[in-house]
Amino acid sequence: MSAERLGPASGDPILAVEGLTKRFGRPPAEVRAVEQVSFTVAPGEVVGLVGESGSGKSTIGRLCLRLVDPTGGTIRFEGEDVSGLPERRLKPLRRRAQMIFQDPYASLNPRLRVSGILGEALDAHGLARGRRRERMAELLDLVGLPPEHLDRFPHEFSGGQRQRIGIARALAVEPRLIVADEPVSALDVSVQAQVLNLLQDLRARLNLAMLFISHDLDVVELLCDRVVVLYLGRVMEIGPTAEVVARPRHPYTRALLAASPKADPDAPRIARLLKGDIPSPIAPPSGCVFRTRCPLAVEACAHAVPPMREAGDGHRFACLRDASEMREAA
Repeated sequence: MSAERLGPASGDPILAVEGLTKRFGRPPAEVRAVEQVSFTVAPGEVVGLVGESGSGKSTIGRLCLRLVDPTGGTIRFEGEDVSGLPERRLKPLRRRAQMIFQDPYASLNPRLRVSGILGEALDAHGLARGRRRERMAELLDLVGLPPEHLDRFPHEFSGGQRQRIGIARALAVEPRLIVADEPVSALDVSVQAQVLNLLQDLRARLNLAMLFISHDLDVVELLCDRVVVLYLGRVMEIGPTAEVVARPRHPYTRALLAASPKADPDAPRIARLLKGDIPSPIAPPSGCVFRTRCPLAVEACAHAVPPMREAGDGHRFACLRDASEMREAA
């Protein structure tokens, strides 16, 4: 895979999340899906959310678009607090922020032609009246598909082509922010790089901000300016992607990197793999939620939620252990 990563544009954040919390159900079966998550996305910036299944990353993406209501915290989009807006006032947000879904097979209506799929998005916001066909052809061109595809049904396309149609649908309303939820994980490896390069190209051409959700740090490294590492709904580490990958400060980040296959067998690799399964979000461990799988855990880890510690240049991590101890144990 190859994708040229660009730096973020300057300016106030297009998305600012502070203390975001989401719980499902009620005690004693309450699921703590997201706990006190904070981050920002600048205009034109790509921020990655990475973690294992159950880390809360997809829930965070849906919370940011208000597809799910938050339990606590604030979500500010272009300076406006949208975390408590009623459904009837969310339409402007839905135009300015769109989602690309993981499964291109399930996310497209099989009964509609491509023209109908794109037309639904345009109609929902009253766009391109009088030039619908022209606008739909422009959208297909943006994602590298010919206008003749407008008259075809989803089952006539490959997985990569279907995902391109899903991307075109998201772009139809000219959003400022895209939430991409595992957009390449359901695709063959041979087409993953093509879709990643397309997303990078669209980001540069349209100055799109993006929240990119993935379980794969290698993919995040290719595309994202900054990365938020999540475990059991909490932030473990956050910072510039190149810095986090080169100098991970949290044991969980180190384990994720160690678990990633390397194309270069001579590349440095952190030989510290995760053991066991992620705990239940209904009964998460006390203190540091990662302690039950952490090779560096000590007794103090069970008694306090570790604060975010500064590692320099916007790089922060949540661990009670000293960074030098982690380097020695790596």
